[in-house]
Amino acid sequence: MGTPSLSTPPLSTPPTCEVPRFAPLRVRGGRWRARPATRHRRRAVAAGLALTAAALVTAGPSGAGPGRERAAPAGEREAHEREPRRPVVTVSAPVRIADAAAVRLLRPGDRVDVVAAGAGAVAGEGAAAGGQGARIVAAGARVRSVPESADVAAEGGALVVLSVPRATAARLAGAGATSRLAVTLW
Repeated sequence: MGTPSLSTPPLSTPPTCEVPRFAPLRVRGGRWRARPATRHRRRAVAAGLALTAAALVTAGPSGAGPGRERAAPAGEREAHEREPRRPVVTVSAPVRIADAAAVRLLRPGDRVDVVAAGAGAVAGEGAAAGGQGARIVAAGARVRSVPESADVAAEGGALVVLSVPRATAARLAGAGATSRLAVTLW
């Protein structure tokens, strides 16, 4: 571990040398620099756009266009916003779904769409073939309960209780009397 002997090869490192001195690079305008006239024109356009935007914001919407009423003063708007909205009254609507197996997949709290197949519609027959097609009777109805009953009606199907607005319940009752109903689970 002393000095290297003549029999050992020397380490392969290059001799040290100084980095040559050179003047720093200074980048001048060249082709990337915009001409002064163009730069001033751009600034003028930007300032004009900013002033136009500020003027439009300050003016605000007039609300006096054709078919529009004048905007209510701030005090009236706040009073109107504080008026409580009438809540949507939901009712429980029992619905017989044609496919009992589909009803067994449902759980309380699920959201479903109720689809009515027209009275003249049979499997594979759409509105173009003379059937009445299918239409959505209730969209986003919440399943309230799925009664467990062993008795299945003669026409088949199973009962499900949906929580829907009163108007939708009336449409469900009418559609259930004239067509076969199906559900699609969200």
